[in-house]
Amino acid sequence: MDASQDAPTSSPSTSAATSVTLGELENILGFHLRLANVAVFQDYQVTMAGLSLTPKQFAVLELIETNPGASQIDLAHCLRMDKASMMALVNKLEARHAIERRQSESDRRRQELFITTEGLALAKTAKKLRETHEARFKDRFSADELAELVSYLQRIYTSTSTTPLLEDEVD
Repeated sequence: MDASQDAPTSSPSTSAATSVTLGELENILGFHLRLANVAVFQDYQVTMAGLSLTPKQFAVLELIETNPGASQIDLAHCLRMDKASMMALVNKLEARHAIERRQSESDRRRQELFITTEGLALAKTAKKLRETHEARFKDRFSADELAELVSYLQRIYTSTSTTPLLEDEVD
C-alpha cells in the first residue's frame, strides 16, 4: 500500500491536524488568527524554554531597551494592555534584575524604566533565539508576502480602539 494514501488530506474546510470539518469557522478571521498565534506561541515556548521569558516579558524588555525612560503606562498603551497587567510584568522583570525603575527628574510622580546590565545580557540571548524562532515562520513567505502580511495585521490592530481587557479575560 502506498504511504501517501494513508496521509490525511486537508481541504480548506478541514482542519490540517484532524479530519474535523471546520464549517463556518473556515470563514472567521479571528479563528485563523488564533490558530496562527497558537502555532507561533508553542514554537516560542520551546525555543525560549531555558530563559523562562514569556513573549510579553520579552516584548516589554525589548521596548524598555529601545525606549529607555519610558513609563509603564507608555508600554501598556503600546501593547494594548491594562495597567495592572503591565505592572505585574514590570515587577517580574525587576525581580529578575533585568530592569529598574527610577523616579523621573522632571515629574516626581512618574516612574521611568531602564534595562540593567543583566537585562541586556538576557535580551541579547533572547534575541539570538528569537531570530531562529522567527525564521521558522518567516521562511514560509517571500519578502514581499511577509511585508504584506505584516501590513495586513497592522491594519487590524491599528484600526481598533477597544479598551484593554484584564489578562484573565483573555483566553
